[in-house]
Amino acid sequence: MASAEPNLYNMNILISNDDGIYSPGILALAEVASQFGSVKIVAPDVEQSSMGHAITASRPLTYRRTKIKDFEAFRVNGTPADCVSLGCFHSEKVDLVLSGVNLGTNLGNSMWHSGTLAAAKQAALLGIKGVAFSTPSSREEIDFEPIKPYIAQVLDFLVTETSPSLVNVNLPPQPRGIRWARQSVRHYDGLVKPSHDPMGREHFWFTVVPIEETEKDTDRWAMENGLVSLTPLRLDLTDDEALQRMLAKDVFPISGEKDA
Repeated sequence: MASAEPNLYNMNILISNDDGIYSPGILALAEVASQFGSVKIVAPDVEQSSMGHAITASRPLTYRRTKIKDFEAFRVNGTPADCVSLGCFHSEKVDLVLSGVNLGTNLGNSMWHSGTLAAAKQAALLGIKGVAFSTPSSREEIDFEPIKPYIAQVLDFLVTETSPSLVNVNLPPQPRGIRWARQSVRHYDGLVKPSHDPMGREHFWFTVVPIEETEKDTDRWAMENGLVSLTPLRLDLTDDEALQRMLAKDVFPISGEKDA
């Protein structure tokens, strides 16, 4: 495991999440991150899970100081992406943005709607390295001690690397190693399950049960084998192969190209 002395890299680190500012996961991440520099926590005042990369544009936001152990911390009545933007606005300099540790994995297709990952993506959009951390949820209180050394090892490597600038990390409860892995993209049943509340009113649950087997060398495969999965991501969603095929078909005239 990485051995990091306090403020090893003297970085200015901003930490956010989507579970809310009082989540035990954000405190665990802050405790590890404090080995690498000064830490500021800016997180939603309530849970914002599965919020994706939403930003608040229809109302003003508040930025209020709160107490999270010995860390400088602020709560925001907005989304994870809002928190990163406000945290950077109120900071003279931010070298690294961390998000998590989320209580629940963010694997495969869940990256599309993850508020945890959105905080890291917002950092990347601002030109700052962003790293998102998640671990499986549990009915029991989560013990973060077994995963803290692995968080430190991941950070020890990533803070000295210029690329990748956006990384999604999932940590099993009892890791036995670390593995670079690609995103698992599987089809889901996508069923809506109707039910009723105690007053007899109908409501609905959306299910996300995968209907295909886990592919080897993916983030899901790594987690199922007790390995910390690191997935480098990019902001450009362009399907380059499809783009080149469409350009080769020359279906649509390119307006103005001959006059350029």
